[in-house]
Amino acid sequence: MNFDGLVGTTHNYAGLSFGNLASQRNAGTVSNPRAAAQQGLRKMKTLRDLGLCQAVLPPHERPAIDVLRRLGFSGSDATVLSGAARAAPDLLAACCSASSMWAANAATVSPGADTADGRVHLTPANLISGLHRALEAPTTARVLRAIFADETYFAHHAPLPTVEPFGDEGAANHTRLCSEYGVAGVELFVYDRRACAAGRTPRHYPARQTLEASQAVARLHGLNPRRSVFAQQNPRLVDAGVFHNDVIAVGNAQVLLHHEQAFLDSATVHRQLQQAFGELPVCFMVVPEARVTVKQAVDSYLFNSQLVMLPTGGMALIVPEECRRSPPVWSWLGELLEQQTPIRRLVVIDVRESMRNGGGPACLRLRVVLTATELGVVNAGVFLDESLFAALSAWIDRHYRDRLTAAELADPALLVESRTALDELTGILRLGSIYPFQLHGA
Repeated sequence: MNFDGLVGTTHNYAGLSFGNLASQRNAGTVSNPRAAAQQGLRKMKTLRDLGLCQAVLPPHERPAIDVLRRLGFSGSDATVLSGAARAAPDLLAACCSASSMWAANAATVSPGADTADGRVHLTPANLISGLHRALEAPTTARVLRAIFADETYFAHHAPLPTVEPFGDEGAANHTRLCSEYGVAGVELFVYDRRACAAGRTPRHYPARQTLEASQAVARLHGLNPRRSVFAQQNPRLVDAGVFHNDVIAVGNAQVLLHHEQAFLDSATVHRQLQQAFGELPVCFMVVPEARVTVKQAVDSYLFNSQLVMLPTGGMALIVPEECRRSPPVWSWLGELLEQQTPIRRLVVIDVRESMRNGGGPACLRLRVVLTATELGVVNAGVFLDESLFAALSAWIDRHYRDRLTAAELADPALLVESRTALDELTGILRLGSIYPFQLHGA
C-alpha cells in the first residue's frame, strides 16, 4: 500500500528546511493550500487508477498552539498567535508548517516477512534536524496507531531518543528490495554520517540521518542482520541539495535506480545488496553524471519518483512534471522506456505546490507491505476509492484557502478554519480523536 500525506490547510513557503534548495529558493512566496491539497489528492487517485492499493494519511493540527504555549506564549489562542508573530516569527512559522504532508518522513516500516516476530513494525521518525518537523512525531504516532490498531499484527515503537546521535528521517532514507512482497526482503538503510566514529561528513548542509539511528531501527524491528544493509550517502551530494536519499535513489522489488554519485562507495553497496539478496540478481540501474548531472537530478526530482509494481505486470515510474521540463532528464527517461528493463511505463504528475517546497512524488508517500490478513484489519476508512476521493475533494474546496502569506499565519481565523476542517476529516477517515484540540479541548 501507498499511504500519501494529505496536504494541510497551512501549506506555506517559509523556507524552513536548511539544505533543501527548493524550500530555501521559494521562501516568502505566496502559496495556494487548496491547489496543493487537490494536486496531492489527484496524485493519489492516479495511483489508485493504476490498480494500486492507495490510502490517505491526515495532516497535522496547525498552527500548533499547544507547542507555542509550551514555549511561553499565553492567553487566548488569538493572543498566543499575535504574541508569537511579534516576538518569534520563526517559531510561529515552524508551528504552522504543513510538512507532515511528506509522509516518507513519517516513519520506517518493516513488513512481517522481514521481522523476527512476524509482525509489521513501525517506528515514527524523530526528525530532529528541524523544529518544524520534530513537532510531528507525537501526532504521527497517534495516527499510525489509529490506522494499524491490532497489536496482533502491528508493533508500534516510540521514536528514537531526540538527541543528535540518533537523528532519524524515516523512510526517506530506507528502501526495501525483494523478489516478491510476501517473502523476506533486504532492507537498505542510508545514512549521512556516523555519530560515534570518525568519517566523511557534509561540510555545508546538515547530515540528518546517522548510522546509529538506522541500526537502532533495524534492531527494534527485529531484522535479520544478514539481510540488512547500511550504506553511506555521498557527503558531497548532501551539500548539493540531496538532503534525503530519496532525492538521489529509488528502489522497489528487485530494482534499485540511482545516480552514479549517490553513495560514497556504490560498488560496495551493490555487492552487499546482492549478497543479502541471494541467488536472484538485483537490477542496478545507474544514471551517469555525463547524462544527468546531480544538479539536474535535484532540480527535476528525477529520483524522487515512485517506482511501483503494476497489477498488469512490469513497473511504472511516477515522475513529477518538472522531469518533462528538463531536456537531459526527459531524454534519459525516453531512452529508459526503449530498453529491456522492468520499467515499462512512465506516468507524469503535477505536484508543483509540493515541489516548490522541496517534496516530490516519493516524499508524499509511505510504502507499507501488508499481507491480505493484515490488510483486512487496517482501518478501512483511509482506503482511497471513488467515494472517498469525491468526499475529500469537496472537503478541500470547503475548507482550504487559495492563497496564504506569512503574515496570515497569525490570523486567528486560520486556526479556527483548520480545526473545523480536521474535526470533519477525522470523521470522514474514521480515525477518532487524534489531534490535541480534540484530546484536550480547543
